[in-house]
Amino acid sequence: MTSAALGTSTSPAEVTNISAHGLWILLDDAELFLPFTEFPWFREAPIGKVLNVERPSVNHLYWPDLDVDLAVESIRHPERFPLVSRQQSN
Repeated sequence: MTSAALGTSTSPAEVTNISAHGLWILLDDAELFLPFTEFPWFREAPIGKVLNVERPSVNHLYWPDLDVDLAVESIRHPERFPLVSRQQSN
């Protein structure tokens, strides 16, 4: 008796470049840019932590050292997922 596969295999994600403006990540056959203005969690992060990216599923990326989860759709279309900043009153 053989067991069925538990899930679909996904190709890994790879950070291919980091600049003063953002980072590039390779997903399948596309290289996507994550500008720090849209993805500020990476701006001050150590490079080693940014490079440690996992792809638990085809639509999900996770940086365990930074505790950052991103939907791939939010990278492809950040305008659909605006950041919301709230100031607290003192």
